Amino acid sequence: MSGTTEERVRILRGREWAHPVRAARREVLSAVPELDEGCPPLLFVPGFGHGAWAFAEHWLEHAASRGFPAYAVSLRGHGGSEPAPGATLRAYTHDVVQAAAELPRQAVLVGHGAGALVVSHALARYPARAAVLVAPVLGGPATALAALRANPVGTLPALFGGALRLHRRQLFGRELPDADARRHLARLGRADRRAQWQLLAGRPAEPAVGHPPVLVLGSPDDRVVPPAALTRAAGRYGAAPLLFPGMGHDLMLDTRWQEPLDALLDWLVKEPGRR
Repeated sequence: MSGTTEERVRILRGREWAHPVRAARREVLSAVPELDEGCPPLLFVPGFGHGAWAFAEHWLEHAASRGFPAYAVSLRGHGGSEPAPGATLRAYTHDVVQAAAELPRQAVLVGHGAGALVVSHALARYPARAAVLVAPVLGGPATALAALRANPVGTLPALFGGALRLHRRQLFGRELPDADARRHLARLGRADRRAQWQLLAGRPAEPAVGHPPVLVLGSPDDRVVPPAALTRAAGRYGAAPLLFPGMGHDLMLDTRWQEPLDALLDWLVKEPGRR
């Protein structure tokens, strides 16, 4: 890191030590293989409004069936985790780092949507074996503009502290049965307004500890994250995104959920030194 970056990190960490994040009870769901094959554990981090349930629907059990211990954490105020009025991006990052530190081995962090932004910040505080950003929402003005174009009625209230309301076409592909889409939509919650504003501010993450390999997954038909944003996200890590046409933003809940997960697991198996 440059001297300027090191100085900024020291100042930031000093503030964090002076004002520690309040502890909050975390929901962590899991599925583990019957036999320990030595694969690194996966920690799935859902995006804003989603909880660990989004990965428990399909991905946890399938990852375990392929030998990977799989865990999903609900950020504070989401899913079955403790309510946390005034939660910030820093608090969400704390939840992920603490959950990862409690796993039996060095973990792979997998963040979806705004959960990918949380993972990018967690990578500066936790030495992950690898990271996967799924349909990443990494914040900044471009995020707000893309959301306003795709869903102005549901997005505008969030810019003023209200709830972000996503609709079916944004989250799922056409193949998903309406009954399943309604069931998933009914479970969506909301992030705290402070975290939403911090997402839009788009503060860049600090450099990752140990420079772990990073994979970016997404869909060119995602109505939350446009293709250009996927390309930019992957470009930050010197790669191109792995794309799954015809799927919506919530790849882990869509009809063809197994395709991106298998691609993720295959990448982990082939990545040198990751096993």
